[in-house]
Amino acid sequence: MSKEETQEIAVTAKDIQATWLDILAQLEKAIVGKTEVCEDLMLALLAGGHVLLEGVPGIAKTWITNQFTATLGCEFKRAQFTPDLLPSDVLGTNIYDQKSGTFKMRRGPIFTNILLADEINRSPPKTQAALLEAMAEKQVSIEGTTYKLDRPFMVIATQNPIEQEGTYPLPEAQVDRFAMKLDLELPSDDEELEIIKLKHFGQGASVDRVTTPNTINRFITFIRTKIYIDEDVLDYIRNIVTKTRADGRLILGGSPRCSIALLDNAKSYAAINGRDYVIPDDIKRVIPRVVPHRLQVKAEAELEGTSGRIIADDIQRTLNVPV
Repeated sequence: MSKEETQEIAVTAKDIQATWLDILAQLEKAIVGKTEVCEDLMLALLAGGHVLLEGVPGIAKTWITNQFTATLGCEFKRAQFTPDLLPSDVLGTNIYDQKSGTFKMRRGPIFTNILLADEINRSPPKTQAALLEAMAEKQVSIEGTTYKLDRPFMVIATQNPIEQEGTYPLPEAQVDRFAMKLDLELPSDDEELEIIKLKHFGQGASVDRVTTPNTINRFITFIRTKIYIDEDVLDYIRNIVTKTRADGRLILGGSPRCSIALLDNAKSYAAINGRDYVIPDDIKRVIPRVVPHRLQVKAEAELEGTSGRIIADDIQRTLNVPV
């Protein structure tokens, strides 16, 4: 065990910024044109949240997650969600050992630092719901026994937006557990060419570890307890979320969990920019990732082309920004 892992070292926002820049430099060796997505993953991790990645097949959702985890030095596991996947396949179960005559715990893939729930909407609601306790409480209950999960713990789930056959839409309770929903777009022409060249020349296939889970945990604690946020900025967060609840185009607006996600991710964004205080621009940066997927738009509004993203943008434009 390294000296870093055996004693507490004071953390500053500048330390977090420097570590993030080192992580980004590594990721840019292996990932083309997804800088904001990588940054969003880092924000969610530091905020103690989870991420839903949506994009067409072949857009590198799994690759991004894998490389991101490698730079952190964290344990990574993947669960392929299929129609026949059972909750016990994700969480684990007790297996009878004939030699000892006792039951032994067989841990599922959820016992890791970062879990990739691949194509989460291909499994039925019962299996999807197996993640709820883990995502909210960082623990799981198996046959009456509660097991704490390792820290940091993060679920990165993926889904395909174009395939509907054989899928099960995520219930609102599940969607609300994701701090962010990120829509991955296809690469530009130049990015596509760079991807082809990287593959052809065999470059960009690996990244170096930059930090450790222990250090990430200290960063999370610093952000949670040491980042300052003014009362006016807190009011701004509240106004954003409460205004969604009064919007006539919505069946359901943001919950208090939405407010907390805005707060936590804005604090993370301040930290990776080397600040120990939040400014309104930090809130604006995370609104499109945190708010829209939590909004349930009325059918008639959807027919007119309205989406959660449009409503979130409208609300942001109409609110007075604190100075």
